[in-house]
Amino acid sequence: MLQKGTGAGMIEVIFNKRFPFESYCMSFSSFTITPITTIFTELGSAQTGFTAKEAEARLKKDGPNQIAAQAIRWWHILFRQFNTPFIFLLLGAALLSFIMREITDGLMIAVFIIINSVLGFTQEYHSAKSLELLKKYVVPQARIRRGNKDQLVPAVHVVLGDIVIVEAGDIIPADVRFFECNDLMVNESVLTGESVPVEKVGTKLVSEAKEYHQATNIGFSGTTVVSGKGIGIVIATGKKTAFGEIAKLTVETHHASAFEKGIAKFSKFILRMILIILALLFGVNVLMKGGAGNIFELALFSIALAVSVVPEALPVVTTIALSKGAIKMAQHHVVVKRLSAVEDLGSIEILCTDKTGTLTENKLTVAEINAADPAACLFRAALASPFLGERVREPNNAFDIALWNKLASDQKKEFEKYTKISEIPFDPERRRNSLLVKSNGGQQLIVRGAPEVLFNLCNVSASERQPLELWMAREGALGRRVIALGVKECASGSYTTSDEHNLTWIGIISFVDPIKPTAHQALGRAGQLGLHIKILTGDSKEVAAAVGMQVGLVKGISEVATGEELEKIHDVDGQIALAERVAVFARVSPEQKYRIIQLLQTKHEVGFLGEGINDAPALKMADVGIVVSDASDIARDAADIVLLKKSLTVIVEGIHEGREIFANTVKYIKTTLISNFGNFYAIAIASLLIPYLPMLPIQILLLNLLSDFPMIAIATDTVDKEELRRPRAYNVKEIVLVAITFGAVSTVFDFIFFAVFRPYGPSALQTNWFIGSVLTELVLIFSIRTNRFFLFGRRPAIILMLLAATAFLVAIILPFIGTAQHIFSFIRPDIYHLRLLLLIVGVYFIINEILKVFYYRHFQGVNKR
Repeated sequence: MLQKGTGAGMIEVIFNKRFPFESYCMSFSSFTITPITTIFTELGSAQTGFTAKEAEARLKKDGPNQIAAQAIRWWHILFRQFNTPFIFLLLGAALLSFIMREITDGLMIAVFIIINSVLGFTQEYHSAKSLELLKKYVVPQARIRRGNKDQLVPAVHVVLGDIVIVEAGDIIPADVRFFECNDLMVNESVLTGESVPVEKVGTKLVSEAKEYHQATNIGFSGTTVVSGKGIGIVIATGKKTAFGEIAKLTVETHHASAFEKGIAKFSKFILRMILIILALLFGVNVLMKGGAGNIFELALFSIALAVSVVPEALPVVTTIALSKGAIKMAQHHVVVKRLSAVEDLGSIEILCTDKTGTLTENKLTVAEINAADPAACLFRAALASPFLGERVREPNNAFDIALWNKLASDQKKEFEKYTKISEIPFDPERRRNSLLVKSNGGQQLIVRGAPEVLFNLCNVSASERQPLELWMAREGALGRRVIALGVKECASGSYTTSDEHNLTWIGIISFVDPIKPTAHQALGRAGQLGLHIKILTGDSKEVAAAVGMQVGLVKGISEVATGEELEKIHDVDGQIALAERVAVFARVSPEQKYRIIQLLQTKHEVGFLGEGINDAPALKMADVGIVVSDASDIARDAADIVLLKKSLTVIVEGIHEGREIFANTVKYIKTTLISNFGNFYAIAIASLLIPYLPMLPIQILLLNLLSDFPMIAIATDTVDKEELRRPRAYNVKEIVLVAITFGAVSTVFDFIFFAVFRPYGPSALQTNWFIGSVLTELVLIFSIRTNRFFLFGRRPAIILMLLAATAFLVAIILPFIGTAQHIFSFIRPDIYHLRLLLLIVGVYFIINEILKVFYYRHFQGVNKR
């Protein structure tokens, strides 16, 4: 299994392995240069196709043409709610409470666990069911030649050696080697990340294709036919396709999320601390008091005190915060599959993404027209589209759509006057297509293709060519693609390639995938959050550089690296340095995307936004995998978050939301540990100084309940802006240092309660110490919730203030109620004692604020304003 490593050593071990799809790349490569007759012989097939019996035998032998998707089962989601170290810790605490007959405490902890599990299960199950409605890349039928007849069969019944026929709009059902192509254009963006459709050919290639985008005579499973028609022989099905090999790597990739790692560290610390507390407290009491003490009561007190240190409301606080974040993200058309991914999103330092559809519109548009008559140039270029005459549909080639959309409405009406007589489709070797059209004005041959080719066909002189080449160079530097146009009158009813000469030069048109209007704003917002954006694209270096320069990620093409350049560095440390330094990578393969993320993860938390089949391994490896709703099934299965609308702005806002959740979770942990540590130290030491318990076990548990009641509302609290400016991780050492430092202040004031109320007897001490402990914990919330002086921080959430006020009143009123006095062994407090309590609590808050401002200013670098 591939595991996420923690350093260069692990990365080196992984990289020295051969990736599953590396072996597949070699297998499809051989088909690109093998004569089609040889392929038919090797696969035991023929152009007439298999008989029904032969196909059935092959299906039994090789299995169905499918990749099993992960089924959504409600019990898997439910089990996930309990499968965390902290929940195990709480279950242990609840079990101990029941064993010691502390039913109230056990039930209280159980309620927290149930609330957490129900909230988490409801949110994640709803998201899982929502995703079932987003299934897109399903190929229910495929056109196959069987017994020399074309017929539709279920795609899962396609077998090795079958003859497949594909047309515009079809999704290729398996990996095929084409042997007949007619203007066949295939969108391979789900596999390669290349935004422009690829022209396919039916002949063997001159040199062996090593990468997917080079295999122009191979149709890959899951890719979409944009235009034209193709016939090919199936060379791989199911798990043996490019799709299947990538799926295999995805399944073998596992790693723990940032949230899981942070909570696991914290849980281990709490568990160790509780075991030490139990042993020390019980042992010291027995040694000092000997047989004079009640062993059972002492054991009960020790367990209650130890359990009181556990922040049992942590799962509820995090689940409420995460659910709130998920609901807020859902309002922005985002589906969260794994609830903790909302917080993980806030921890990422680097977001890797393709440019297409994220930074750009993923829609080619006409950028510039260099022609004597731009309108005529545009009109003739649109006329040269293969769709001319097919009135049932609009063009579906990216270039043709751009041209069509640029036309004025009156120009579109003019198309009705033209009829297509003949055409020669685009050919990668000819680098052009041509069309013979007829209208009332006569017949015209229009040739459209690469400018270098049209220069020769139009006999453009060197002096005329120079300014055109300069213009092309400028457009190329902007990442724009160009096509040129030439025409001539043609009286004949047909033509050949030899007629495509002595054309009249019309002009050149450049095309661009425009930058989204929100891209600059999103990148600016990312910068404010300390988030680094990296582009990983299958596009050319020039196109990637142009986009990178427009959005401010790079200053020039020299700052862009390719996947091949990364491969040439054999030193792992050198690869890590390049991955960290470069903001834009071009011509990256699925393996290279996967590798770049692994390299970055040696030092950073990494998010990845993808959508294609090729992105699935990288999505699974990333700390947070993000996809769009129309991504491939395997990509969606591997992802943690699904965007119903592809937008970098939504992701950046999600990161902001995740950091708010993290900040509030840490607030809760710090506040509860400070108060729990303070109370624990004071009550434990006081128990050694007096012959009775300074606070009864049931009073300790009630104290926990009352203080946790408003603390749950921290999940909805506001957060200071400086807390969101950079990604943060769970720092157990820093949390413990804060807990010990501020817990010491809490301990001092607990001893003040002890010293002041001890002379009034056991019941008075226990009652007043209980009230004082609740009140100090409540004011502590409002102190610790901001690193600034409390008046300079953001206003607390309304729900937090309301719940804190409720707990405040309950703590004071409860000892006056007869039933409560009987159950919790309280006595009626004296009014003088209450005034004294409020004074001590007020002084505690002031001292705590002074220490906090000093601590964060001198040790954490936080200014008060």
